[in-house]
Amino acid sequence: MGSRGLGVLLAAAIGLAGLAGAPRAGAETLADTLALAYRNSNILDQNRAVLRAADEDVADAVSILRPVIAWVADGDYVSTRFTDGFSASLALTAQLVLYDFGRTRTAIDIAKESVLATRQALVGAEQDILLQAVQAYFDLRGAIERVAINENSVRVNDETLRATRDQAEFGVVTRTDVALAEAELASARAGLAAAEGDLASAREAYRLAVGQFPGTLAPAPRAPALPATVDAAQAVAQRNHPAIRQAQHEVTVADLQVALAVANRRPSLNGTASVEANDDGSENASIGIRLSQTIYQGGALASFQRKAIAGRDGSRAALLQTARGIAQGVGNAWSAIAVARAQISAIDEQVVAAEIGFNGVREEALLGARTSIDVLTAEQNLLDARAAKIDAEANLQVAIYSLLASMGLLTVDHLNLGVPVYDPAAYYEAVRKGPATSVQGESLDRVLRAIGGN
Repeated sequence: MGSRGLGVLLAAAIGLAGLAGAPRAGAETLADTLALAYRNSNILDQNRAVLRAADEDVADAVSILRPVIAWVADGDYVSTRFTDGFSASLALTAQLVLYDFGRTRTAIDIAKESVLATRQALVGAEQDILLQAVQAYFDLRGAIERVAINENSVRVNDETLRATRDQAEFGVVTRTDVALAEAELASARAGLAAAEGDLASAREAYRLAVGQFPGTLAPAPRAPALPATVDAAQAVAQRNHPAIRQAQHEVTVADLQVALAVANRRPSLNGTASVEANDDGSENASIGIRLSQTIYQGGALASFQRKAIAGRDGSRAALLQTARGIAQGVGNAWSAIAVARAQISAIDEQVVAAEIGFNGVREEALLGARTSIDVLTAEQNLLDARAAKIDAEANLQVAIYSLLASMGLLTVDHLNLGVPVYDPAAYYEAVRKGPATSVQGESLDRVLRAIGGN
């Protein structure tokens, strides 16, 4: 191989080290990507709507303690052997639960705990969205860098083929060398086509995760601080992870369901009042109280209590299993970080060795001791090593953010992304007392407008 072709090959291959150079002005950082994912997520919008529906369950439960007021209009035509006539009446009735041995209060507590559990589910969805955005960001960065590597490989192999053809004309190399160089160029072009296809797929995955196509991506930021040990990370996870907190609230709901089943077997004291006006000019008014209790309902009350006890036992077991699963997730993420760091360290040595080997093969080829295919093989080894480092560095970043997610810390607040954060309490505070009209209703309307509701 001529010195011109080898010189181009070496310069292009060594130049790969600068492919991930300094960030361009206005480049899209990882923080920008996460902020966009948070703002644009339809899944978060869906979970927020589910939370608002749970908030309304509290208002619905509270309403049971308030009067039920209704009007009734009756009209009857009666025909008998002795008389025919039409009668009409208009009545206004009211009913109020006076005392039900804690049944309604327990139902309200169940609704409130369900709201708290749903809020934790929303935090879990937020973590999933942000982790998907992290994965999409680094997958896209890796795809871009692999395209650049393969483009460089095509350029190198094209120059090598030209140099080999020139040498073949002067009899320095044989047609076999030319054919081998042609095969290497075709292989490089195939690799570039595959890399470009992967890049297109990565762009689509990014749009799915973030809500829009990316601009120019900035280099990876400094990794966030992590606990010193896996035990410390698992301790944080047990306190903070939304899945554990959600399961804890669900256990409380299950305990309250047992209490509700007991309360359902007790009496209920209701107050009633009515005013009725008839078409004959007479008026009737009544007020009273009613104490009632279901004595037998075909075994339904006992079944409901047994079912609640079984649900409580199941929710407690689910909490323990969730805690175990979270601990395992922390351990897996911690191991993935250690593996990725070890891989990067080994690949750095591989890259250094591949560069030394490439330089040696190049010099030997200049002296006639190596063929062009030897140089191309050495160059491919160098490119493969650098591509492996790209993957390992991406895996390290994703593993770090996966550890944050497994600890319950992959949130907009913890990452300090500087974007407006959805307030789950705003809608709850507006509806928890069951507003219908006037000032409370206007306040609710403002909350709905602020969160993009109807």
